[in-house]
Formats: sequence, structure tokens, C-alpha cells
Amino acid sequence: MLGKMPQISPKRPVLIAGPTASGKSALALEIAETQGGVVVNADALQVWSCWRVLSARPSAEEEARAPHRLYGHVAPGDDYSVGHWLRDIVPILETHRAGGPRPIIVGGTGLYFTALTEGLAEIPATPPEIRAEADARREAEGHAALLAELDPETASRVDPLNPMRVQRAWEVMRATGRGLAAWQDDTPAPVLPLAQTDALLLDAERDWLAERIDRRFDLMLAQGALDEVRAVLPIWDSQALWARAIGAPELVAFLQGETDLETATERAQAASRQYAKRQRTWFRSKMRRWHKIACP
Repeated sequence: MLGKMPQISPKRPVLIAGPTASGKSALALEIAETQGGVVVNADALQVWSCWRVLSARPSAEEEARAPHRLYGHVAPGDDYSVGHWLRDIVPILETHRAGGPRPIIVGGTGLYFTALTEGLAEIPATPPEIRAEADARREAEGHAALLAELDPETASRVDPLNPMRVQRAWEVMRATGRGLAAWQDDTPAPVLPLAQTDALLLDAERDWLAERIDRRFDLMLAQGALDEVRAVLPIWDSQALWARAIGAPELVAFLQGETDLETATERAQAASRQYAKRQRTWFRSKMRRWHKIACP
């Protein structure tokens, strides 16, 4: 894939975004091996220690070929957000600015890249009692009830179809007395402005990507994805952040006897294709200044 890329400086940080299964990790490793650098995760699912196979984290063999950071470093049940990730990446950037290896930041979580290159509002943490109140209301009334209580500006920005985003916005308002939009408008300067990077966006053709997604999930099953899911059954919490790994709920349903493996596989593959569609929508909206690389 290097042959399709623009000229990139071996001294500048590289950003690589793209939908799931588009070949981002392979490109990052190729750049690291040919030009040097440390591969840094920017995927919200690959931070969890329980998901190597199911989140398509680089293998142990791939990690041995170049330095990798921020992969599998968070235990299930721990709190982790885009703010945590941004704080984790700052020392890596500081090391680079002091003469260390340049970071090759790769992943499919658009919000991570937006926070990195445009800044992140410094919103106080939600107190546990307010989180509990929000959880109870969302389960009892549905997230539409929380959406109805948001200030107009926040309501116009939040994704109304995403229950957890709506709940997060409601928690911010409840805890701070200010709407999420107001906090976002006070966003500080980014820790890595886009102009200081070589930003690459893998622009995958839909049918090509769908075939790769289906084939990759079959490979995940062959590589032990069921064993990964079986290992977390005792602590399974469908509402937890770590439980959002694509395919995990479907395989849990199979292991609990609620469906057969063929149906679970088809549902997981469909969920992954839907996730890729949402990613492409985000990238088209938020990453217009990135250099697009057509796939295949």
C-alpha cells in the first residue's frame, strides 16, 4: 500500500484512519518497518486487555516487528474514555518532540483523532451517583427521555440514535449545570494539530470491505475468538464499554444457548458491516482535509 501513498516525512507523526478491516494496522507496521517509528493505537476497542482476536489487535508476532503502544492496556471494568486516551498519548508525543521515535497513530475511532487534532473539552468526571441515576433512567424510560431534557444546542449536536452519547450529554448537564455544547465550545488547543502531521485516510470500497469483514470474522473464530468471549462470561455486562467489541454480544448469545453459531456469525458480520458504514460516515464528515488512499 505504500505505493499509493503521498510522500511522507520520516520525522513527522503519521495518522492513519479507516474503517474496520481496511488494512490500517498492516500499513502502520509497513511504515514503521521501512521508515521507523512507534505504532500507537487509536481504536477504542483495542485498548481492552480481553480482546486481542475479537478486536483485531496486532498479533504478538507483529508487535515484535516494531514498537507498539496503547494496545490491550486497560482491564475490563476500568473506566476509559477519549480523555484517558488523550492523556495516555501525550507522553508519547513529548518523547518524539524530544528526539524519540515518531508516532504512527492508527485506528478506526474517529473521536480519538478529532480530540487529538482539534482539542478535547476538559469536562469534569461524572460523579458515581449521577451515573447511577442516568443508568436507571435510561433503562426505565429510554434515552429519549434524557434527550428531551438537554439544552437545545447540545440536543442539536448529539447523535439522537446513540443512547450512550445522549446519556453522557445528560450526565454532563446534570453534574455541571452546563450543556455539553458549552463545554465543547471552550475546547483548548489540540495536543497535535493536523497541520503538523501526515494524515492518511483509507477510503475503502463498500463491497470490497464487506467481503473482507466477513472473511476476517471467520478467521477470528478459527483463531480463538470464542475462547476470548468464553473467558469473560463470568463478568459479562452488556452495557459496559469493553463489551462493545463487535461480535462479542452475538458470541455471548451463542455460548448462552440463545442461538446457533451460524446465526451468531451472520449477525456479528452484519454488525461489523454496519459499524464500518458508521465509520465511513464520520470520516466523510470530519476528515475532509486528510489524504485519501483508495482501497483496494
